[in-house]
Amino acid sequence: MDFQLSDDQRALRSGMRELLGAVFDRDRMRAAVERGGGVDRSLWRELGAAGLFALRLPEEAGGVGLGLPEAVLLFEEAGRALLPGPLVATHLAAGVVKGAAEGEAVVTVAEGGGRPVADLEGADAVLVAGEGLRDLVAGGVLAGEGLRGFVAGARAVRSVDPLTPLHGVEGFRRAEGPAGGAEAHQAEGLAGGSEAYPGALRCAGALLTAAEQLGSAARTTDMAVQHARTRQQFGSLIGSFQAVKHLCADMLARTEPARAALYAAALTGDPVEIAAAKLLADEAAVRNARDCLQIHGGMGFTWEADVHLHLKRAWLRAARWLTAAEAEEVLAAALAPVRPLYGGSAARG
Repeated sequence: MDFQLSDDQRALRSGMRELLGAVFDRDRMRAAVERGGGVDRSLWRELGAAGLFALRLPEEAGGVGLGLPEAVLLFEEAGRALLPGPLVATHLAAGVVKGAAEGEAVVTVAEGGGRPVADLEGADAVLVAGEGLRDLVAGGVLAGEGLRGFVAGARAVRSVDPLTPLHGVEGFRRAEGPAGGAEAHQAEGLAGGSEAYPGALRCAGALLTAAEQLGSAARTTDMAVQHARTRQQFGSLIGSFQAVKHLCADMLARTEPARAALYAAALTGDPVEIAAAKLLADEAAVRNARDCLQIHGGMGFTWEADVHLHLKRAWLRAARWLTAAEAEEVLAAALAPVRPLYGGSAARG
C-alpha cells in the first residue's frame, strides 16, 4: 500500500498554503493580535469559498466530496499559518448549521468539563460536545435564543493566546421548555461512539486539532533552522554549535513521527490511532515551540517575535478536544492483557 501523498493531495496542500499567504500574511496576523483576536468575517467567507469548511461534504450537498486525509492537509497548513478562529468546529458543523459550509456562519464548540469556549461572542452557533452540556439541549447544536442565553451566562476569562478569546460557561443552566428554549439541530453522525472511546465528534475534532498542531510544529522547526543558519555569535553561525544542532534535530525527530501517526489515523479513522496522533502532535507542537524560542535566544521572548504565539496556541490546542490525560486513557484501555512469554516461576515473581 502506498502512503505517499498523491499529486492531487500535494496540489491541494500547496494551494492552501498559497491562499493563506495571500489572505493571512504576517501583517494581517499581527493586526489580529493587536485587536485581541476574534473572527474576521471577510476572512471566514474567503475560507468558505475556498472549500475549507465544506471539504468533506458530499458533492450533491454542495461540498467538495473529499475525506479526512485531505482535511488534515488543509488544517496542517492552517496551524502553520496560526490561522485564528474556531476552524475545526465550523468544519464539523458544515451541513448541520446553515451557512457553516460557505463560511457565512461561525460555529464554536462547548466541550464541557469546565473547559472555556473559544470565540463565543462572535459565534452564530455552538456545537455541544461535552457530556455535561449535552443534557442541556435536545439537539447537538445551540443557536437562536438558546445561544443568546448561553452567551449571557458566560464570563470572559483570560486567554493565554492573544488570538483566541475565551469564555467560561460553568454557570449555564437549562432554560424552560423541552429544548431549553434553543433552536436545536441534531448533529447526526457526529456525536456517536462507544463508551470506551470519545464520540465521533470528538474524534474528528481531535484529529483536525492534531493536524493544526503538526503544522505549528513544522513551522517552528523551519523558523529555528532558518534562524540558526543566519544568526552569528562569537564570530560563528549558531547553527554550527553542537547544542543548537541537537535542538533542531530533536524538533525534526518529534515532527515526523507525529506526521506519520496523523496521516495513518486520518486513513483509518480509528479512535485509538487518533488518540496517539493527538498525543504526539501536542508534544511536538509544545516542545518544538519551546526549543525554537530557546534557539532564538532573548529576542524569542519579545512581543515582536512570532515564536511565543506558536507556543501559546500549542498550549491552548493541547487542552482542546482530547487532552494528553484523556488520550493516554484511550490508549491504555485499548491494550490487551499482556501474557508473559515465559510461564515459569521467574515470570510469576
